[in-house]
Amino acid sequence: MTAESALSILVTGAGGQLGRELVHLKVQEDVRIIGLGRNELDITNPEQCRAAMEAHRPNAVIHCAAYTAVDKAETDADEAYRINALGTRNVALAARAFGAKLCYISTDYVFDGKGGKPYDVDEQPNPQTVYGQTKLAGEREVQALLDRCYIVRTSWVYGPYGANFVKTILKLARERDRLTVVSDQIGSPTYTLDLAEFLVRLVQTEKYGIYHVCNSGSCSWHEFAKAIVLESGITAVKVDPCSTAEYPRPAARPAYSVMSHAAIDRAGLEDLRPWRDALRYCLKRI
Repeated sequence: MTAESALSILVTGAGGQLGRELVHLKVQEDVRIIGLGRNELDITNPEQCRAAMEAHRPNAVIHCAAYTAVDKAETDADEAYRINALGTRNVALAARAFGAKLCYISTDYVFDGKGGKPYDVDEQPNPQTVYGQTKLAGEREVQALLDRCYIVRTSWVYGPYGANFVKTILKLARERDRLTVVSDQIGSPTYTLDLAEFLVRLVQTEKYGIYHVCNSGSCSWHEFAKAIVLESGITAVKVDPCSTAEYPRPAARPAYSVMSHAAIDRAGLEDLRPWRDALRYCLKRI
């Protein structure tokens, strides 16, 4: 195999949780992954985006770079929009100019969380936070500029890299004998390794469109925390439930953000394993 014959995938935001997982992913010989972190590529700079595409000539781009500080975004809306919407527009324009398909990583926060059944991909978004609004704006930039694109909405992401809920619970469980975790927000945890493997498989297809991708099944944050403690073998801590009202945050969290995987099934793609199985595997890597 030569470099010219390999499928080349450029990953933006390669220093983040998902980006690092993608860069470290074991892939087949004919796939080459190029990771560009914040220091290598400022997505808010259109010239840098074009230069990166010209230098690497990727077949596909997995666009992970994003403003993800959900609470801070409520008072930093201009910066969130600059990165999540205008930065995404820059990446999409550069991808189009050099003939690359684009996979944009989005979020369950594009929905209002007021439903009671899993959201399908064709349901009307109604984001309630600045973060959700700016990520939806990014989706629309991609869809307006590119025919060859994938929108992948995911949720509750965790893994061995960076800060996340699983690492926080493990740390607190080793320091305290009692934890209190919100029990009235329901969603689906997503393990970065499973998501990364799916994304690499997806960009090798021509099955463009919107997908909801997270580990199968759902739980509350409280149930997730209890599973983390149980599976890690920490027996000295008790995990108590609380309501969202008892733990207010600047940005409203969706009460129900479970997303349907029907689009994955319709495309004939392999779904992700159940979230508990994924958690067990991830804990071996943390």
